[in-house]
Amino acid sequence: MITTEEVCSVHNMTEAKKFDLLKEVIKDYNKKESNLIQILHLAQAIFGHIPPDVQHFIADQMELSISKVNSVLTFYSFFSTQPKGKYTVSICLGTACYVRGGKEVLSKLKSVLGIDVGATTEDKIFSLTVMRCIGACGLAPAMTINNKVYKQVNPNKIQRILGMLK
Repeated sequence: MITTEEVCSVHNMTEAKKFDLLKEVIKDYNKKESNLIQILHLAQAIFGHIPPDVQHFIADQMELSISKVNSVLTFYSFFSTQPKGKYTVSICLGTACYVRGGKEVLSKLKSVLGIDVGATTEDKIFSLTVMRCIGACGLAPAMTINNKVYKQVNPNKIQRILGMLK
């Protein structure tokens, strides 16, 4: 069985070695469709995201259709088909955050970062996502950066918050 240490030591691996490791993961999970979510989690840990070539590899190794793998992958928001930046900036657009200015904060983030939701800056520093509710309604509008909550954010605070991270 593949160990957590092996999955965590992938940063210095070649792409070929990563695919070898993923093949072992799939084998350890008996190529069973009921284990697809666990396999996708480990694939993302190995590669950092799940690009089309990894999706095809998983489908091929598990004898599943690519549409089956892709439908599971795209259903769950945890999985990513694009590389993530060093910092994941997530703006809450739940009801409280939305009515207290979340949409304006998102607009400012898109402008400052020069990317749209779901994208990563070219320098791989920032990724931008939207969440429906982070459970911080009393702090609205709220956003997170790598799961750290920022409260009562407004468009004027964005440059300062992001500037502290660079």
